[in-house]
Amino acid sequence: MPTIHLTTFIAAPTNVVFDLTRHVGLHKMSMASHKEEAVAGTRFGLIEKEDTITWRARHFFKTRLLRVRITEMKKPEMFTDEQSQGDFKMMKHEHYFKPCDNGTILIDLFHYESPYGVLGEWFNNLYLTKYLRRLLEHRNSTIKEYAESDKWKKLLIQ
Repeated sequence: MPTIHLTTFIAAPTNVVFDLTRHVGLHKMSMASHKEEAVAGTRFGLIEKEDTITWRARHFFKTRLLRVRITEMKKPEMFTDEQSQGDFKMMKHEHYFKPCDNGTILIDLFHYESPYGVLGEWFNNLYLTKYLRRLLEHRNSTIKEYAESDKWKKLLIQ
């Protein structure tokens, strides 16, 4: 089972990074090139433990649905979302937030398993892991951009 491990330094307080990471609107903005939107469950604001959210987005020339549930949350240290319906055989995304002297270290552990056995493993190695890594890196760069400027205030202070 592939795991993508990303570590991103963000020069902002942990609580700000934590809230931006679970903000539905910011997620949607970070995935605008894929026309991603929340279509069911928690569709606005901040996700909480036990919330479900269904995302619709365009990936690999097809509109896809992914329903996730927030299975674990310890504010502002970590949260986990897991696929309850979608194209993966299994998907679990762990988000960890570590305060440091100048900000926050955001750690992503993205575990997934593709369907179709050996064919799925071949596709992971050939393309999917790199594709997913780029999506996560882009999402983290959006979080970083908002957290390190005053943009986060418009999202979180309303």
